[in-house]
Amino acid sequence: MTVRHDGLCVDWLGYATARIEGADAVVYTDPGRYGTLDGTWAEGYGGASHPHGDAYDARDGDVVLVTHDHHYDSDGVRRVASEDATVVVYEAVDASRISGRESVPPGELPYDVRRVAYGDAVSVAGVDVETVTAYVPEDSPGARAGVKHPKGFGCGFRFVVDDTPCFWTGDSGVIKEQEGLDVSLLLPSISQHFTMNRHGAADLAETLDPDLVVPIHYNTFEMLRADSGAFAADVAGRAIPVALDERGMR
Repeated sequence: MTVRHDGLCVDWLGYATARIEGADAVVYTDPGRYGTLDGTWAEGYGGASHPHGDAYDARDGDVVLVTHDHHYDSDGVRRVASEDATVVVYEAVDASRISGRESVPPGELPYDVRRVAYGDAVSVAGVDVETVTAYVPEDSPGARAGVKHPKGFGCGFRFVVDDTPCFWTGDSGVIKEQEGLDVSLLLPSISQHFTMNRHGAADLAETLDPDLVVPIHYNTFEMLRADSGAFAADVAGRAIPVALDERGMR
């Protein structure tokens, strides 16, 4: 289903890929990986629930945001980006380090590519984008599965579409750098490994007090399994609106 919020249309397409459409711009977060956009997800991960379906090739994105290596997929970018899209890529993303899929380096993509660092702010296609620090503290539950997300490896993005501030946390735990952000639409990960889990994400929602929470980046494969219903109940119990976009879930 499409989640509607403050004039925006929000769709979770799988893994870390969300589509946010406003009146004048379409923004995508972290498109692709693990077969989420090329129609092959079920071949490798069909045993877990996940929003999945046919290959996706809309090519309507004005702004594409890429947070870190694990979420970079040049084929995924091509499936969502329009011909004149701007691709905003965190400075540390290195295609040569990515396993599981051969990707073209960001600088070789046929788009306007902007490299950004922590604290950078750019305005593209009428969308204001701010790079937010992201990392998973070593003593947090999300760091115990062996895949590391240290400080400097990746980022999150706060971006404003039609005057509505949105925040995709990226692969991050709950950290002090997120405090004080003005957020209307919060897109947190609720995976039990590698990022904040549903309990941490609920705490972050309570801290930021957004107008709506739509979790993404969960149930792609076993290590990312999360109880989204329990998360929704937890957040709603804190008097914060929450919506789940789970079409195709088994």
